[in-house]
Amino acid sequence: MDLGAIVLAFSMVFLAEIGDKTQLAVFALATQRHPGAVFLGAIVALVVSTALAVLLAWLVGDFVPHGLARAVRWASGALFIAVGIWTILTPP
Repeated sequence: MDLGAIVLAFSMVFLAEIGDKTQLAVFALATQRHPGAVFLGAIVALVVSTALAVLLAWLVGDFVPHGLARAVRWASGALFIAVGIWTILTPP
């Protein structure tokens, strides 16, 4: 197994998840429900969503030319920023 890929994936996901809406939602839910159950539910959700992303990348990765992959990275970054702005501007 590629230890470098493991460390890189862990670092990226860990840093991306710190303080995001999902973590805040889990925090709020754990104040009202059993923390162990919330922890387990959050773990399963992250594993399933990550598995879907990896599966999709594995299925389409060979069909995406290198230039298009770069465009997809830029588009997903722009979408991430747009969703962040939308989240800030949308009233609760």
